[in-house]
Parts: sequence; C-alpha cells; structure tokens
Amino acid sequence: MRVDASDYGRCDVCEASFLLPHQLPTAERERAEYGRHRNEADDAGYRSFLARLSAPLLARLAPARAGLDFGCGPGPVLARMLQSAGHAVALYDPFFAPDRSVLQRSYDFVTCTEVVEHFHRPAEEFARLDALLRPGGWLGIMTCFQTDDARFARWHYRRDPTHVVFYREATFRVIARQYGWSCEIPAKDVVLMRKPAR
Repeated sequence: MRVDASDYGRCDVCEASFLLPHQLPTAERERAEYGRHRNEADDAGYRSFLARLSAPLLARLAPARAGLDFGCGPGPVLARMLQSAGHAVALYDPFFAPDRSVLQRSYDFVTCTEVVEHFHRPAEEFARLDALLRPGGWLGIMTCFQTDDARFARWHYRRDPTHVVFYREATFRVIARQYGWSCEIPAKDVVLMRKPAR
C-alpha cells in the first residue's frame, strides 16, 4: 500500500501495518525527532496520559517489584511514577539511556510507552521483551491502535516519521498467543500481557 510517498506492508498473520525496510528512518533522523519531544515530570496532563498504563499495571503488581522502562526517552516520567509507588525501575533507551547491561537482567514488569511503533524489527524486539520478563512478569504497552484502513492515510499517528509499525488489538492477541502470554486491553490504546508463571 502506498500512502503519500511511503510504502507499507501488512502482516497476513497479525494484521500489523509496517513501513517497508527501504524507507525506515535513520538513527540520526530518529534522534532529532525525539529531541523535539517535551515530556516533563511536572506536566499533569502528561502524567494523566501515562496513568492509563500505570494505574492498571500497578493494580496487578505485588509490592516492591523490579521493572524496566524500555524506551524511556529523555524524560523517564513513567519510571518515576512507578518508583513513587514503591517499585525499582531500571531505564533503557538506545538514545537517552543506552546502558545495555540492564538488558542482561530479568524483571517482574517491563513497560513500553509510545515505543513499539518505533520498532524496525518488531519480531526481534518482542523476543527480547519476552526474555526480559521473569515467569509471571507483566509487559505493559501503550501505542495508538490502528483501526480501519480507510482512516490510515489521514491518521495523525502515521504521519510521525519515526512511527514505522502500527498494531491492532488483534496484533497483540496474536503476539500473546505466540509467547503463551495472557492479554488484556484495560484502556484505550493500552495492552497488558503476562508471561505465565512456571
């Protein structure tokens, strides 16, 4: 499918739409775009936005769990919210918190807020996320779900040059089945998946 000057494919299995590899943005273009984001810890609106994921996740976590904010960005507001609730949260971001040693550990929960739409190789990244989760661990994702194809060309989310893969609710259910995770949609554009306990 061609929209404007961009070419998209569609996965026949999970229904995700994705920018074709030859058009993926460079790391330099991504970093420049991310540097324009202004997500401040004292912004009540932004904290309310993140609470759509943090509130249902916190309701499911036992006290004092260890987590990873994967793709935390330049201002890890969600990590601070979870820390204030009593959890230890490590940070990883390829541009802003590139300490890869945190990827050698495992966690009771991993969060990805406004991250998975940036994955150039989604299958590899979800395999990594599975490896990061301890048995019984939670994966919390926030991303705008794609709905009907008729709106795709005009969709604001597609127009961000760093957004390269778009998921439907059905996409996450397929991913969950692949890994044997449970899958819940507790709020709009939020998915919580749980790795089975041993």
